[in-house]
Amino acid sequence: MDTAQPEFTGAAGLVVNCGERLRAIIRDRIVLDLFTISCHHPAMDEIGQRHQVKGRGALSNASGRFEVFDRVMIDDGWGSADAEPLPLRTVLTEDKSRTIIARNDSPDVPFDRSINPYRGCEHGCVYCFARPSHAYLGLSPGLDFESHLFFKPRAAELLAAELRAVRYRCQPMALGTNTDPYQPLERDKKIMRSILEVLRDFSHPVSIVTKSALVCRDIDILAPMAAQRLALVGISITTLDRHLARRLEPRAATPTRRLEAIRQLSEAGIPVVVMVAPIIPGLTDQEIDAILEAARDAGASAAARVMLRLPRELGGLFTEWLETHASGRARHVLSLLRDIRDGELNQSAWGERMTGSGPYAEAIARRFQLAARRLGFETDRKFTALDVTRFKPPPQSGDQLSLL
Repeated sequence: MDTAQPEFTGAAGLVVNCGERLRAIIRDRIVLDLFTISCHHPAMDEIGQRHQVKGRGALSNASGRFEVFDRVMIDDGWGSADAEPLPLRTVLTEDKSRTIIARNDSPDVPFDRSINPYRGCEHGCVYCFARPSHAYLGLSPGLDFESHLFFKPRAAELLAAELRAVRYRCQPMALGTNTDPYQPLERDKKIMRSILEVLRDFSHPVSIVTKSALVCRDIDILAPMAAQRLALVGISITTLDRHLARRLEPRAATPTRRLEAIRQLSEAGIPVVVMVAPIIPGLTDQEIDAILEAARDAGASAAARVMLRLPRELGGLFTEWLETHASGRARHVLSLLRDIRDGELNQSAWGERMTGSGPYAEAIARRFQLAARRLGFETDRKFTALDVTRFKPPPQSGDQLSLL
């Protein structure tokens, strides 16, 4: 049997490799617009595998794992492969989800429910473990993840309805567990703020993880909640090196601004957890002590850590980034990552995916624990315990008055 894959070459040297599904379509004489099917963004034709788009983290836009077509950039003789990439505009799409609370039963995280106001993240962190989730939308975990964003305008309305359900039982709500709720889009959309307003009105406990200083905008909501043990904030810091941070997480707040956010939140009485995350062996692990010291001085009360995770397409994206921006360390970093992931770039087993395993992972864990203890940080999950007993849906128009 002939198993060779047919190839079609189009403008800008885009080669589309097609499988059996396309063979069947061709037999049926259906005309395909190859670029409409294979290109997710109007500027993608001009973006080569190794060109850095200003303000973006990923270097490529390979098709997601569920797609029929693959995109490969070649030189068609007109110099298109060497052309400077066009500016990549952010595309927004309304997410029409009919529910807003996501549930999980993972033993690796201290929450069983969460809310994600946005899909995709304009911060563009090249290491973001949420990138592969964009493949479920028919988009690339690469540049699509940070340039084709989905927002949920009805989030607050849906949340209020779900919290009023008779069967709802209160437990802390987590925000920022997938994509950052305070990414640049939030400045205009204010969906995160509307969610916090609902949680405040219901006296519902909430924990937030972000790397954005925009969280300080909502101190007026979070401070009164924190006074009732209903709110805490985690600020993640990957590195204190401003230049490295700009390449790793191009549209996130600088390390200095994150430390200032810690200061403002803690001065307002809001408990702050500094999250040394992700720890990248051979690239940022030497900064653990310095990050903890800077966060302690800024007012953080507790500390946590997460090892770099590279699920699915993320392994290739991060390897590509390393070879471009840290070529001298790339082999060493990848070797250490395999040391802590049983020879692979990723490890999905419960209890190990957040921390890694093996001698090097144990050395990092020990270093973190010693530094946290020396600096007086809380590292027990009891510190993050929030009060669920205050939960009470507020009265609404049409409610029957209580006789008690």
